[in-house]
Amino acid sequence: MDGVTLVDHPLIKDKLTKMRKKDTPSAIFRTLLNEISLLLGYEVTRKLPLENVDIETPITKTTGQRLSGRKMCIFSILRAGEGLAQGLLDLIPSARVGHVGLYRDPNDLHAIEYYFKAPPHLGERFCLVVDPMLATGNSAITALNRIKKAGAKDITFLCLLAAPEGINALRKAHP
Repeated sequence: MDGVTLVDHPLIKDKLTKMRKKDTPSAIFRTLLNEISLLLGYEVTRKLPLENVDIETPITKTTGQRLSGRKMCIFSILRAGEGLAQGLLDLIPSARVGHVGLYRDPNDLHAIEYYFKAPPHLGERFCLVVDPMLATGNSAITALNRIKKAGAKDITFLCLLAAPEGINALRKAHP
């Protein structure tokens, strides 16, 4: 599917299976989610731009590489996205953090925003929006609409599980 990356890694499959077991304790669930977010974070940041930088090692001067541009922003769709966001922050502690608070209208299931907080200069940042489950796509679409309205241009949505209907709706709204 164009625009969709399936991370089909044995470690993720194993950890996800353990998470989904009904008798998995909450503490183990959170640990597994953190571990999966590190693995997903590694994949989703694979193409971040780098720049050369001169450094001095204990032996000599050399050129290394570091992430270029403004610090990335990890957007958590509250509240469920917090588990994934924390693992990503463990991987990239310098990242800025944004939050989009949404709830579902009980009548029509559309997402309604109740909170939004973002760092400045979104148009110059790689924005990673996280929510563990993509079901109908309504929450993700609403969050991405709001983040784009705030100026973000380089956005990736990251989830752990996705229903085909949610993927199709999200791709249609945000190709």
